[in-house]
Amino acid sequence: MASGGQILSRIFFWSFERGSWQYDLAVIAILIFVFFMPRRWLRDQPESSQPQQEQRIELLPSTGPESIYRVDARVLTPPEQMPQLQNELHRALQRALPDLQNGRFEILKVEAQRDEHGAVIAYQVSVRRK
Repeated sequence: MASGGQILSRIFFWSFERGSWQYDLAVIAILIFVFFMPRRWLRDQPESSQPQQEQRIELLPSTGPESIYRVDARVLTPPEQMPQLQNELHRALQRALPDLQNGRFEILKVEAQRDEHGAVIAYQVSVRRK
């Protein structure tokens, strides 16, 4: 009879013959683990709700003729180049804010805000009305 250590070693190194009851038992254990594992163990759960439009774009306190907005990165598609980003930001601001719907404003500066993992979560956008 094999000892407990030998059995665990054979299971870990997957050395049972295919079709044996030990092999089938190991496969069943793996399937049970995969299908019944709690989601919180993965820590990769999708967001259940989109933020309100008011939360996506907000006006930050500023001085002078320019306005500074914080634009949530989920409003935009991930751009490859800065001109595309400015076009996307211009359209997003124009659609979301009533005072910018005429499209007569200029984007002066764009700063990406990142989370602790380095992913862009929002853009801080300086705008001047024309």
